[in-house]
Amino acid sequence: MRIKKITKGIAALAMTAALVAGVIPAEAAPGSANELLGNKPAGSDYFQISDIQFLGGTTGRAAGNGFMIGTSNSGNDWQSIYIGTWQFTQLDFINNTTGWMLAKSAVNGPNALLYTKDGGTTLTKMKTGSMNLERISFKNKNVGFGYSRAFTYKTADGGHHWTKIKTPANTRYADFTNEQNGYALVVVPGFGYKIHKTTDGGKKWRSILSVPSKGISGGEIAADRNQVWIRLNGGTGMSQQSYALYSSKNNGESWTKVISQNTAGGGEAPGNSAGMVLEGPASPGGHPGNLSIAQGIVYLGGFSPAGEKIGVGRSDNGGQTWTNMPPITGFENDIDFIDGKIGWMADTSSEGAIYLTKDGGKTWTQKLKINK
Repeated sequence: MRIKKITKGIAALAMTAALVAGVIPAEAAPGSANELLGNKPAGSDYFQISDIQFLGGTTGRAAGNGFMIGTSNSGNDWQSIYIGTWQFTQLDFINNTTGWMLAKSAVNGPNALLYTKDGGTTLTKMKTGSMNLERISFKNKNVGFGYSRAFTYKTADGGHHWTKIKTPANTRYADFTNEQNGYALVVVPGFGYKIHKTTDGGKKWRSILSVPSKGISGGEIAADRNQVWIRLNGGTGMSQQSYALYSSKNNGESWTKVISQNTAGGGEAPGNSAGMVLEGPASPGGHPGNLSIAQGIVYLGGFSPAGEKIGVGRSDNGGQTWTNMPPITGFENDIDFIDGKIGWMADTSSEGAIYLTKDGGKTWTQKLKINK
């Protein structure tokens, strides 16, 4: 599962002393990682990164199966924050001390919602009933949104209580930018996809984009200010994923098809027209990763398991142009960008590594390797 990443632009606070427990240098031998992650992964034979989140150019976290780690100096040193049995799937910190996480206690179990007010050292499980959350997005210490496969929920008290938001039938992905404005990706059997928009907190929805597709396997929405980006997946096969990427610079009122990636294994990309570019990052045959919006610049991760490469593509003008950056060796990726130059990328496969770019994804420096 890929989850949406929108850089919050919150100034990072200094890493608190409570987070520092077992520092190892980023350039240390991979075998030293057990000092940082623990001796035994949770739910697997190897450690695997599931999510990264950075609050600024120097301070951020990474988490996976049985561990959470942090850095306050651009990955030169890493601190052990948590070692245990939780298998993290998403991090969502609003500052360096306050955050929420989704994590599983078993590989095939549901996500639990965890809360911390001390940077992750102490985790409190919050009641979520039968919501089965797959994603969370907190806007401040009180207001947040939770998403399951088909439903959307809102909290106004930091996750203690939730109310269900009405979304269109067959919604498979939603994203609310605030309490009033949101977007929903709707699957239409026999046709493809429709994107709906609300400006009144879900009371009313209207269709703003219709895209025919032979394959219907979900997608992603990323919205920030006036920009809205939609990734729609087509078919899959032979370790390949067909997909289309659409952009809007006016809150979804008009659209540009940016990427239209057809693949031999996955067939045609959604939509009846070609995009500005015919391949996404880490092509040919690459899979789309997550979207990250930072200071108006949009990044899309990409990975090719068969080609053993990971990388990013970007647009700094709302989708008028698109550039795929040179890939590096890897198998799957998760990205989080801070601005037009600084960004982070994790190889989320069993290879397990974290990389830093200071030139917008053109080159990457490995800052941590977690498996031999």
